[in-house]
Amino acid sequence: MLGGRPVFVLFGSSIVQYSFSNGGWGAALADIYARKADILLRGYIGWNTRRALQVMDKVFPKDSPVQPSLVIVYFGGNDSIAAHSSGLGPHVPIDEYIDNMRKIAEHLKSLSEKTRVIFLSCPPLNEEMLRTSTSSTILSEIVRTNETCHLYSDACVALCKEMNLKVVDLWHAMQKREDWMTACFTDGLHLSEEGSNIVVEEILKVLKEADDWDPCLHWKALPTEFAEDSPYDLVSSSGDATVNPSEWTIHRKIPWD
Repeated sequence: MLGGRPVFVLFGSSIVQYSFSNGGWGAALADIYARKADILLRGYIGWNTRRALQVMDKVFPKDSPVQPSLVIVYFGGNDSIAAHSSGLGPHVPIDEYIDNMRKIAEHLKSLSEKTRVIFLSCPPLNEEMLRTSTSSTILSEIVRTNETCHLYSDACVALCKEMNLKVVDLWHAMQKREDWMTACFTDGLHLSEEGSNIVVEEILKVLKEADDWDPCLHWKALPTEFAEDSPYDLVSSSGDATVNPSEWTIHRKIPWD
């Protein structure tokens, strides 16, 4: 951590790894939290909760001198892939998925008293778009369905209620938009800019409404680094003073208020 900023870590599979692409939700958070928090990306395409548990101590060592203020976690989409006849592949039975997610949460909560956790549940799919966009001669057939995504999403949400964890229910949040099937994906699975905007809105809503978190981690509640006035700031139109631009957000298409 440089300069004492809070650290937010995005941890998960490809929806996390790709979150700085195509107007992604990770990039949006990095912009929103500019001069307020450092956003670190720890995303791994194709991973399931089993792989995540293998590296928890390496990605989040308990003896690190600096612990994250916030970890946003997404796993489940790959766990929910249909089992392969060989026994290989990313499928994880739902009961084990729940247990694995519990272990991930317990590890993260043990890092420090100030480490906060938000889980993202499985979003829905556009199955038709996915079928036409992911044909491959390299990979065995990957079977994903909305039905199983829904089951794993509900399991994640239920676990978070049991453990008193914050959760974004992406399954339902995405479908509030009438054109979600065409607007929210690049390939039927991974998120477009429109889909990512929904993720950002829901994360910010959780952060704003987390009354039991001290300190509050919503972007407007965090101090802006080096926000003091300076004679080296931009000169005002009167020519006899400077204007402090440290809180300006006029470059953003979405105000994210």
